[in-house]
Amino acid sequence: MSHADAMSTAEDVHPGAPRRGGGRDAITAAARASFAERGYHGTSIRDIARLAGLSLSALYYWHPSKQHLLAALMEEITHDYFQRCDLALREVGDDPAERLCALVRVTVEYRVSRRVESNIANLEWRNLEPENRERLAGLRRGATRLWADIIDDGVARGVFGCPHPDDARRAVVAACNAIVQWYEPDGDIAPQELAERYTGIALRIVDHRG
Repeated sequence: MSHADAMSTAEDVHPGAPRRGGGRDAITAAARASFAERGYHGTSIRDIARLAGLSLSALYYWHPSKQHLLAALMEEITHDYFQRCDLALREVGDDPAERLCALVRVTVEYRVSRRVESNIANLEWRNLEPENRERLAGLRRGATRLWADIIDDGVARGVFGCPHPDDARRAVVAACNAIVQWYEPDGDIAPQELAERYTGIALRIVDHRG
């Protein structure tokens, strides 16, 4: 998100009277843009307030510290990803191959369409304080379980032939997550084509026997 976009989000928010939605959304947009451009340590709480068009007191109304804001942003990113996964999985049956492909597609599409958020979740993880890191690690373990359950189910039903399901899971997830590091939106691979390529890669990794 550009500086101008973040400012336009905040322009109707009165600095001295934070309002539910407007002020909080402006802060989130400003933090996202600032962390993406300068990183957590390169961003001050004043930078975020200025970009959001708010006073410091209005920002502190929602977030008592920059660390609190980082944790809230990363939690929001994680929940957004989970919601997309849940919707994708509801649209398919109980076939493990279909469910794995649905999860791969939604992950690839998320990495492509939410590059800023994906980078923040990746790069700023190390800057979370222990308490926040542990809380968010619980959410991440939920994502791990989601992938593992699908692959384990496929192995149990003879649909997948991989001898080491955990290794297969790590390989599939790592491949999907790495997309944000190299994918160019203006390149010659459309997001849908990329997602289909990666479903094929995932099925080969788990040794799909369909």
